[in-house]
Amino acid sequence: MKLKKILVSQPKPSTEKSPYYDISDKYNVKIEFRPFIKVDPISAKEFRTQRINILDYSAIIFNSRHGIDHFFRLCEELRVTVPETMKYFCISETVALYLQRYIQYRKRKVFFSATGKLPELITVLNKHADEKYLFVTSEVQNEETLKALEGSKIKFDKAIMYRTVSNDFAPDEPFDYDMLLFFSPAGIDSLLKNFPDFDQKEIQIGTFGPTTAQAVRDAGLRLDLEAPKPGVPSMTMALDNFLKENCKKAKK
Repeated sequence: MKLKKILVSQPKPSTEKSPYYDISDKYNVKIEFRPFIKVDPISAKEFRTQRINILDYSAIIFNSRHGIDHFFRLCEELRVTVPETMKYFCISETVALYLQRYIQYRKRKVFFSATGKLPELITVLNKHADEKYLFVTSEVQNEETLKALEGSKIKFDKAIMYRTVSNDFAPDEPFDYDMLLFFSPAGIDSLLKNFPDFDQKEIQIGTFGPTTAQAVRDAGLRLDLEAPKPGVPSMTMALDNFLKENCKKAKK
């Protein structure tokens, strides 16, 4: 079956240089961007019930840009002035560079995993085990991340600063895709919430990350594309390879 329409469950890229557009042109496939989940803020009033004083910590751990946005939002609402001495530890360089929206970026106080993977971030954190860490997270936490942090040498507390909720489809919103790409278990939950009678049939499902792949299997769905893999670090690279093989099969 030739794939004609793919849904990427992420926001539309901010630049036309996205590899997704190259893939769309290369394989003559329509790619649409439509998140299955959205992020809602935790109010300052809700946050206070966690009894966390941000100024008690010397370092902040971010595993997403959402965490950065909501950390500084809450600091403003709580009238907390973050000291210049605060250090920031990020899951990837992309997340670290996002800090420039809020702080003057200095390498001596911003650290990140060069590979964008959790084990390397843990190595970086362990080199600064004397810091008192605050891990900014959503209401639904990634168990893999929590276990890794708990198994590290650092001392940390977690702070829930936002929640991930289903981004519901409107009754008249078309759902006519040949392939769905997911990036978090919450996306799978949202799919089943929006379409409780979802019948996969010939619809291809691709995922990024082991926890998302497992969520597909746990839901009893067929997983057709899984990334990252050795030599295939990104979803776009995995999708390119998948469509290349799909075109070969379609020609037979």
